[in-house]
Amino acid sequence: RITEEFRGAGPETLAPYDLVVLNFHNRRPDNRWGERAENALLEFVRSGKGLVMYHFSVAAFNGWDEYEKLSGANWRPNQGHHAPAHDFTVKITDPNHPITRGLRREFVQPNDELYANLKWQPEGTYHVLATAWDDHSLYQGKARQPIPGPGRDQPMLWTVQYGKGRVFANMLGHDVPAVNTPAFIVTFTRGAEWAATGEVTLPIPPEMR
Repeated sequence: RITEEFRGAGPETLAPYDLVVLNFHNRRPDNRWGERAENALLEFVRSGKGLVMYHFSVAAFNGWDEYEKLSGANWRPNQGHHAPAHDFTVKITDPNHPITRGLRREFVQPNDELYANLKWQPEGTYHVLATAWDDHSLYQGKARQPIPGPGRDQPMLWTVQYGKGRVFANMLGHDVPAVNTPAFIVTFTRGAEWAATGEVTLPIPPEMR
C-alpha cells in the first residue's frame, strides 16, 4: 500500500502489515503527522514490526526526539551535508549480518550523494553495516560544516533495534538512477526483508557477490 498522506492514520492503518518503508521529508513543522499517527508508527515498530528509512527521510521530523531514537542518525540544521554527487565505494564493515552476508566486501555506488556529519544517537544504540569514504577535497572549500583532515569514513547502512522491532537505514538512493543501481537494489531489498522478518532469503545477483 502506498500513501502520500499519513496524517489521520492510526494503529488500524498499519495493523495488516509487517513493514513500513519511509520515503518522507517534511520541510515545515506544520507538516508533522500529529500525535496519533506518529504514535502509531512508533508502536508498530516497538511491537516487533519493521521499518526501512532511506536517504533524505533521515532529515524528517526535526524536533521529534523519539524519531531520532528510531533513526539512529539524522540530518539536522548544521549537522548533515554532502559533497557534489559522485561515484564512491561502499565498504561492508559487518559481513556477518543477514543483510550483508554474502555481499562483496566493496562495491561502487555511481553518481550519488554521500551523506556526512549526521547527528548520531549514543554509541551502542545503532549498528553500522557499511561505510563510504567522504573525500573532503570534493567540497572545494564550499562545505558549510567542519571537514577536518583529508576525509572520513561515513556510515551508509545501519540498523537500529527499537523495542522488539527492526529498523534498517540506507543512505543511498538520491534520485531515480541512484535507486536503480545494483548496490541500492540489493541492499534495499535485503534490508527490507530483514526488517520485516528478521531473516534474509533473497538471492544475491552475481555482480554483487
